[in-house]
Amino acid sequence: MIPYISNTEEDQKEMLKEIGARSIEDLFDSIPQNLRLKIDLNLPSSLSEMELVNELKGLSGKNAHLDEYVSFLGAGSYDHFIPSLVDHLSSRSEFYTSYTPYQAEASQGMLQATYEYQSLICELFKMDVCNASLYEGATALVEAAVLAHRINHGRKVLLAKSLHPEYRQVLTTYIKKTLGLSIIEVDYENGVTDLAQLKERISNDTCCVVIQNPNFFGCLEKVNQIEEITHQAGSLYIVSVDPISLGILIPPGEYNADIAMGEGQALGGKLNFGGPCLGIFTAKKEFLRKMPGRIVGETTDKGGRRGFVLTLQTREQHIRRERATSNICTNQALNALRAAIYLSTLGEKGLAKVAHLCLQKSHYAAKRIYQIPGFEPTFRSPFFKEFAVRCPVSPGKINKLLWDNKILGGFDLGRFYPELENSLLFSVTEKRTGEEIDKLTLLLEDMV
Repeated sequence: MIPYISNTEEDQKEMLKEIGARSIEDLFDSIPQNLRLKIDLNLPSSLSEMELVNELKGLSGKNAHLDEYVSFLGAGSYDHFIPSLVDHLSSRSEFYTSYTPYQAEASQGMLQATYEYQSLICELFKMDVCNASLYEGATALVEAAVLAHRINHGRKVLLAKSLHPEYRQVLTTYIKKTLGLSIIEVDYENGVTDLAQLKERISNDTCCVVIQNPNFFGCLEKVNQIEEITHQAGSLYIVSVDPISLGILIPPGEYNADIAMGEGQALGGKLNFGGPCLGIFTAKKEFLRKMPGRIVGETTDKGGRRGFVLTLQTREQHIRRERATSNICTNQALNALRAAIYLSTLGEKGLAKVAHLCLQKSHYAAKRIYQIPGFEPTFRSPFFKEFAVRCPVSPGKINKLLWDNKILGGFDLGRFYPELENSLLFSVTEKRTGEEIDKLTLLLEDMV
């Protein structure tokens, strides 16, 4: 067999001689004999490079992928079209292999790309400042709540139950266990936040109100009314948004959100088992110095030439740990770059077209499904690209039939919302064709 990592006996002898060891066993002298494993590991025999490639190809062939399956599954990660320019530019080696360097100003290209990303997101969200990105949507939400607490020191977080349930879990784990803050959930009514309950539960000790728009059910929240209730109580207003929806929906900055964040996977990110992801984080300018993560700024050098610098990087690696704004703020540089290329490629009109197609196709699909006897709207609130359907048979049976026909079905809402048992959440993006939607409805008709 031809080895794919060259390490001959001569190589081993030369390395051992260089480090002053007689044998490989000498390298383990410091480990007591009673702690050593006395039997051989039960491992398969080694493979050559050719054999290994064939083995991995066989394993990967067992995975379903979106070149083979049609996806109506969303719930946080979405099958949007990615222009070829995004892959072409982001796969250039100077971008693909780079990470925000510790001597940052030596990497002007990467800093400029990050600066452009920040500028594009600020324009899209209509917010004052954007950082260089965070891990993903859930941790960006956590950082938003922590920032709100840091600003006004309130001890309670009001959390809309229509927020992504996994985001709620991450937030609860982080701030309840670590900061000792109280989490108060606000119920939904007809798929959107119950405003009467929000008014009842908010208090002077509420540091922030957190909602999602469009929310987890795909419904559009009453963002202006929630803003009024929140700010009248002296709390901060945090909104998690789908960036694609901002092609046609009012951005958070225009309804006076204090902090707006979201999951950026839809902006040029692929669906490799749900990612990679990108945590978008924006805020009002008065919160700039309390924000987590890195912020790239534009400046000029002593010769008057345009340049870019890491303006803020308040991590525990750079300042005393107790003064750090976050310790989970590594930026997703490559994913942020892809988002910047995606937004630049589409432009304002292109993003609006994508959002319009999502809106039109999802409403066409909902109309077709609701015409099938037994299939009813779970909610009747306006929605963007996702909608919930109450089904006459179990979601498991429906999704099994769809799977057998090369379709990824909707998300079973009963998994997180027991009261929504037998409801499926369908997602329809601009990629779905009329033929694919019609096939979906024909298969659902076969279930009744």
